[in-house]
Amino acid sequence: MSSTALKDANLAEREPTLSDQIYERIFALIVEGEFPEHSRLPAETELAKRFGASRPVIRAALARLREDGIIVSRQGSGSYVRRRPDAAVLRFVPLASIADIQRCFEFRVGLEGAAAALAAERWDEDDLAAIKAALAELDECIRTGRLGVEADERFHLAIAEATHNHFHVSVQRSLQQHIAFGMNLARNLSLLRPAARLQIVQDEHVAIVEAIERRDPGAARAAMESHLENARRRVFEGTA
Repeated sequence: MSSTALKDANLAEREPTLSDQIYERIFALIVEGEFPEHSRLPAETELAKRFGASRPVIRAALARLREDGIIVSRQGSGSYVRRRPDAAVLRFVPLASIADIQRCFEFRVGLEGAAAALAAERWDEDDLAAIKAALAELDECIRTGRLGVEADERFHLAIAEATHNHFHVSVQRSLQQHIAFGMNLARNLSLLRPAARLQIVQDEHVAIVEAIERRDPGAARAAMESHLENARRRVFEGTA
């Protein structure tokens, strides 16, 4: 998907709250360098005046930024920029989508971690074949330089189907638009990095499959949770 198509995609139907909007504006200022890495953010009263919002709204936005690892609070000193998110993020997504992409990754960690654990306990031969087929397609995408979002979607859906729990499948399908949006962003950013970055992502997929195949639910859950948390960090913290 092109950057234009990504920006045109409708990630969330809900109207952003005022704290969402403040979160997004501070996020953008950090990305753009107005608030540099390791610098102290203006006090809540200054931010409230700048953005025309109440201090509780500012406080809620700052709390979200802390939860996402972008800022850190120091007792008696204020809030400081901990990490500068990948500047390319703003090329691929509308600013209003950033908070919801974060929340979607957060939700997926618990949901898909549980699915991987159940899949490890319940898979049959057809399930494992479908998971491995999606994994092989992802390998081919790396080899040919393709984005691979559809293959990535099939991989995660095949794991949900291997739970043999229709609620997992239904929730996974209902979130597909949101999940695909995050995958598009993550994989577009990875293509801007050395090829080794996509291989790191693929190694995480392999670890998930290996744990599922040996019927180790604890390892499958841990591998999936680690993969999704790493994906979030790669997008928003610019890590490898």
